[in-house]
Amino acid sequence: MYKKTTRNITVVVEPQFLEDQSHPSDGHFVWAYHIRIANEGGETVQLRNRHWRITDARGRVHEVRGPGVVGEQPVLEPGGSFEYTSGTPLATPTGFMTGSYEMETPGGETFAVEVPTFSLDSPHQRRQIN
Repeated sequence: MYKKTTRNITVVVEPQFLEDQSHPSDGHFVWAYHIRIANEGGETVQLRNRHWRITDARGRVHEVRGPGVVGEQPVLEPGGSFEYTSGTPLATPTGFMTGSYEMETPGGETFAVEVPTFSLDSPHQRRQIN
């Protein structure tokens, strides 16, 4: 589990390797990640946009930007939370993701909430001992 708090908004990420959707012999590895976004502050916020940086074991970076998450732009009241599950494929057995959510207050102020960098590890990665 990975956790990060920015301006009283806490993001918790739990990645999971999906063996049944992966085909290691073809260089296709798939992960799901479950995210919980909790508003621990006193102000209502709305998630407007997302930005992801997905990096594979060869250092290739894929960026994803867009409105909301899983087709929604959730409003988080004080004490409220929103959870969703999404996924990503990689051509390598390991990698990592990091990103941010753009939040907006009722007054129109926007700010970035950091998503903790999380590791995408599969049982197919080659282990080296130094």
